[in-house]
Amino acid sequence: MGTTALIPGPMAELPFGPAAVVPPPPPPQGHGSPPPPPAASAAPAAATAHVGPATLKEIVAIAHDNKYSDIHIGVGEQPRFRDRGEMHRTDWSVTDTIRFRDWVREMLSPAEIDSFLREKEYDGAFDFGFVRVRINLLDTLRGPAMVLRLIPQKILTMEQLALPPVLAELAERPKGMILVTGPTGSGKSTTLAAMIDYINRTMKRHILTIEDPIEFVHQSQQSLIRQREVHQHTRLFANALRAALREDPDVILIGEIRDQETLSTAMEASQTGHLVFGTLHTNSAVRTVERILGMYKPEEQEQIRRAVSETLLAVVSQGLIRTTDGKRCGYHDLFVNTDACRDYIQRGALDEIEEIMRRSSFDGMQTSNQALAALVLAGRVEAEDALAQSAKPGELAQALRGRV
Repeated sequence: MGTTALIPGPMAELPFGPAAVVPPPPPPQGHGSPPPPPAASAAPAAATAHVGPATLKEIVAIAHDNKYSDIHIGVGEQPRFRDRGEMHRTDWSVTDTIRFRDWVREMLSPAEIDSFLREKEYDGAFDFGFVRVRINLLDTLRGPAMVLRLIPQKILTMEQLALPPVLAELAERPKGMILVTGPTGSGKSTTLAAMIDYINRTMKRHILTIEDPIEFVHQSQQSLIRQREVHQHTRLFANALRAALREDPDVILIGEIRDQETLSTAMEASQTGHLVFGTLHTNSAVRTVERILGMYKPEEQEQIRRAVSETLLAVVSQGLIRTTDGKRCGYHDLFVNTDACRDYIQRGALDEIEEIMRRSSFDGMQTSNQALAALVLAGRVEAEDALAQSAKPGELAQALRGRV
């Protein structure tokens, strides 16, 4: 190893921990060059590591050019990329404190960095020009780290995403509440962006979004669309949502329904003539309804079941699965609140709803197992992968028995 020098100046000038060793200057590297493949042996990283790109923008460009979905960078770690659901390491040098600090400064203002140092968490977004990224900063045992989710500038249509056709019909409704649910990284934001884009292109409405942070950026077309980011354009999420009812919207997009107050305001908006979109971190349509009802006290259940039955239009619970061509596609657990379903919700007989979904394809409904089985039978997904994703693998195995 060559001679190294310590960073000069007081520790107060280093926002991310004690002074670190300055790395040697990196060699030039093109934006389009993919990172080397995962290391084949367990040899120490320092023995084979390349310095890697000098700037965060170069790293983001590599991820963008190679269609990676996420970038993971942390002090004391080699940068990694997520490619179609799988994590891949680079053979770049371990990230030190100074380099991490400089990369963060490419995106965040001093005030935002100070907020992270105080709160130990930071969520935001940044536009590099060729791609927008959603930022999460966190503190860990090794030191600070960041996760960047790449957000495409081009919003794919519902047809390009092969979303169920009933979603277009739901987007045309004048009022009600549509929930898109699923685990982190399941494509909820992409589905919502496609539905909002459909309204924007085909209808003359006022669309108001309240997000934390703004991910997909829309331009007004047939509709007028205004996007607000919490902490940037409004101080509190609840304030923005309450104010939205006085801002003459036809459509309101709520980034995430996190608590009872947000849910109550969303239902109020849908009852007063607005179409409301929101997200929850649940993994099935029925579990979503249960989660909603579970936000309220037992003595409020009768009233809230009635309100949910009257305001809920649909629940789209989705996941992503690897396809046989090495890509990924979505599968959907899709509940549409028909008259029969409203009656079951009011009575609290939620277990009956999944059976209705299973036999109501004419209303656009389907269970996730039906969606997975269709992908397997079409040859797009391996049966083993579908069974691994299924919440009820025994049921799916029975459906596939003798057919694959």
